Amino acid sequence: MKILIIEDDQTTRDFVAKGLEEHGYTVDQAEDGRNGLMMAISSEYQLIILDRMLPYLDGMKVLSAIKATHEDLPVLILSAMDTVEDRIDGLQAGSDDYLIKPFALAELLARVDIIIRRSQRQAPQNNSLGYDCLEVDLRAHRVICNRQELNLQPKEFQLIQYFIEHSEQVVSRMRLFESIWSYHFDPKTNVIDVHIANLRRKLEEAGCCDILHTVRGAGYVLRR
Repeated sequence: MKILIIEDDQTTRDFVAKGLEEHGYTVDQAEDGRNGLMMAISSEYQLIILDRMLPYLDGMKVLSAIKATHEDLPVLILSAMDTVEDRIDGLQAGSDDYLIKPFALAELLARVDIIIRRSQRQAPQNNSLGYDCLEVDLRAHRVICNRQELNLQPKEFQLIQYFIEHSEQVVSRMRLFESIWSYHFDPKTNVIDVHIANLRRKLEEAGCCDILHTVRGAGYVLRR
């Protein structure tokens, strides 16, 4: 398993690399955003660990460029930018997790393991899903609603896939965090509400109304 660390602080970089290597991973390092991006898109990695404040090219731009070319490549942001808004920005931009500095190495390793296990789940035998007015092509990452293709962000696509796979079931916010973000539940974070609102709006614009419901105090459910 090969991981790339993009981090300008050498002490942090070496500390994380040593911990990952002792945990059984192979590690490459980049000290700035420009070199990190070149390495990320030109080599095979199972995970990118990315700082936000980087020389030459900031971490959010690196994340955007990685996701544009390697959408399924997991990225864990490791940053001292610690406000709720900072975390929401990172998650909405496509990161799979967000860990704040200073951090415990044991927690970082646990999150890395979870992200990689999730990304290695065997692809389903059936490459398509459907529910009511929705059709999902898992291989092409396309969602069709009433014969219209929805322009979904990566997390929105994962949400609709998860809801269809668990249709008619009430899904809690914690389950969504654990299944899609691998992110420890934080009741102060509204990242799920933002993604659900955006997804619901896109469904309604395509004429697929009253299908994604909020169950007060319990979570969300996809049902007619």
